[in-house]
Amino acid sequence: MPAQQRLARLLLPALRERGPVVAAGGWLELLGPSGPAPGGLGGRLMRTPALPLVYERWWRPLLGRVAKGPLGPGMAEEARLMRALVGSRPGDTVLDLGCGPGNLTRRLAPDVAPDGLVIGLDASPTMLRRAVRDTPRERFPAIAYLRADAGALPLVDGSVDGVACFAALNLFPDPELALSEATRVLRPGGRIALLTSAAPALQIAGPAVRVGGRLGGVRVFGTEELAALLRERGFGAIRQRRFGVAQLVGARLAA
Repeated sequence: MPAQQRLARLLLPALRERGPVVAAGGWLELLGPSGPAPGGLGGRLMRTPALPLVYERWWRPLLGRVAKGPLGPGMAEEARLMRALVGSRPGDTVLDLGCGPGNLTRRLAPDVAPDGLVIGLDASPTMLRRAVRDTPRERFPAIAYLRADAGALPLVDGSVDGVACFAALNLFPDPELALSEATRVLRPGGRIALLTSAAPALQIAGPAVRVGGRLGGVRVFGTEELAALLRERGFGAIRQRRFGVAQLVGARLAA
């Protein structure tokens, strides 16, 4: 069964009855012309036509290096860590939340082959247009893209085995709501992997970073804040690594 059809079967009943719309770009379209309002400058940049052109090769690696510092993982190591934390197996369904142009979505696909599904979800049509273009179906038959709101996921409860959200949670207008929605669609025992912002280890620098984050529409998570949010939602086995002003967090939802 094609990946888009498998994705359509995971949609909420009202959406299945209405029938999902396949956009001209090749993704399932569940938002209106504009979609949810972006959370700030960072969110607005993600919807510009220019950023997807340079995101994978220049923007994401350079910005990531600034955030992660000289000792943080590069893009290849970041993808390896993401796959290890999600822990996908053949036949699993994985949600890449805030997938952008699909650079990490495509890294998840081999782990679920041949019968699994990777859902790349984003609210930006410009990002999804690039993602579909760079994800030929003959090479990535397990990937389907979906335009939807991270704060109101259109999937049924417990429909995915793993969730990855890399460099996106801190840009969402309501990160707590997005975490709650990710928890809802995750099966008991499923894993979540997050790469997001972290307040600096030096307390004297924390206020400046938070102010800069607010001006740019970027949420800066405190040292223990994200782990606490995950525990509140029923996650355990929390693993956390910090580098620079970024953190990598993995956790498992209680069975």
